[in-house]
This record gives sequence, C-alpha cells and structure tokens, in this order.
Amino acid sequence: MARELCLIHANCQGEPLLARLACCPAFRERYECRLYTNYVREPLPEADLTRCSLFLYQQLGPTWGELASASLIARLPDRARALCVPNMFFKGYWPTWSGRAGFDYRCELLDGYIDAGLTADEAVLLYLRADLAAKFDLAALMEGTLRREREREAHTPIKYMSLIEELHGSRQLFATVNHPGALLMDHAARGVLRELGLPAPDPAALAALGEPFPDFEQPIHPSVAAFFGWDFAGPDRRYRVYGRDMTFARWTANYVAARQRGVTDFIGFLQGVDD
Repeated sequence: MARELCLIHANCQGEPLLARLACCPAFRERYECRLYTNYVREPLPEADLTRCSLFLYQQLGPTWGELASASLIARLPDRARALCVPNMFFKGYWPTWSGRAGFDYRCELLDGYIDAGLTADEAVLLYLRADLAAKFDLAALMEGTLRREREREAHTPIKYMSLIEELHGSRQLFATVNHPGALLMDHAARGVLRELGLPAPDPAALAALGEPFPDFEQPIHPSVAAFFGWDFAGPDRRYRVYGRDMTFARWTANYVAARQRGVTDFIGFLQGVDD
C-alpha cells in the first residue's frame, strides 16, 4: 500500500527529528517523508503540497512571505494535518553570541577587543581573563533567553521548556544556540508521535543515533560557567571542534586569528586547523 506523504519544513533540527521519528516502525510504515529546509528558503513544490497528508513545520511568521507557515498550510488539502514542531534555541550558555552576518559563532565581546585594534595576544589574553559576570547581568540575560523560548514554545503543543529550565545547569543541553542535544531531540520526537497517536520510538534505536550534532560543540566562556556553577564547562574542558579537541583558550586563539586575517568562512577555517 502506498504510504502517505509527510512534509517537514524545518531548520537544521529537521533532519535529526526525522531520524528519530523513523525509529517508530508505525510512523516509518505509514509515511514517506520529505524534508525542506526553511532557513535557506527552499521552495516546497506544489505537487508535494497537494499530496501532503502530514505537515510538520516550525512556525514562521508573515515576513517569510509564501514560505510563512500560515501561507503553506493554506495550500494543503483539507484532509492534511498540520502540526507545529519545536524550534529550540538557547543563548544561555553563550550570552555574548550574536547572529550578525559575516562570521560564524560570533561573540560580540571578543569582536569588540579585536575591532579595537589590539594585537592577537592582547585580545586573547583580555578575553580569557574577562569576568563576564562583571560586564553583563548574566542572570537577566539567562532569564531573557528563557522568556523568548517560552514564547516560541507557545506555538507548538510539544512542550520542552520544563526540561531546559530543570536541566540546563546540570548537563549541557545544546551544542550551539540552535543545535539541541539528543535529550531534547528525542523528547521532541516522542512528542510528535504522541500527538499523532503513534507509539514512542524504540529506545535502543534512539540510543544508537547518538548526538544529533556531533561535529561541533561551541565552547562556553569559563567565567559564565563559574557564575552559574556549571561543572561541565570549566577552563580545561576539551570541546569537539570539527574533528579536533580544543580548550576554550585554543578556540579563542583560532577565533582571533581568523578575524584578524579577514576570514569570513570560520567553519572552513576551523576544519583546516592543524592541531
């Protein structure tokens, strides 16, 4: 029997979500799935929308035009079910992170030192010695990111903020601001299946998937970890950075070197680092 068509309209979290949904045999047998990446504005073919039986989407507002969630849902057949899935984001570990274009994993504080014309050694040393709790209201910044995430969570019936609020201080839940770890991605998949009335995914199959974003862990400033009492992010921790293990100090040195050389593809730069 032909399977029903499931369309997934999501960011980088769509692929690991799909892998986890496929750990449920009932879902796998019922749906043929196609993934469309929202942040690159990948178009959804009309033929797919016309055939769609299940539309899993991350909420996009009117500024997205024809890719806005409401616009896409209006083009689905009457029989189709639309289900908003989590779009998890967390700046709590990286309070000085910025999404400003031109450099990956940007830190506005470190950029300020570099843009002031300091030498590489000066910028690195100043940043490593910086007490971010003395420069920023870290508690207020944490509450701000939690508040914004509660607003995002309101769009989906799959609730996850209680996990973030309870566990973010005892274990690292995100590899980057928008790369949740296995615990949260597994939770999202269970929630989707529950909403569909399907069994939970097989625990052994989920465990075999491992971390959804294993290639890169964005280092956390040790002074932020010290302020909040996080044991998992001290200065000696080695983070996984595109095939290499790096301390926070080494990460900072690479960041400064790339910025001062005018590198715009920081990911490519990190992938070519020798040590």
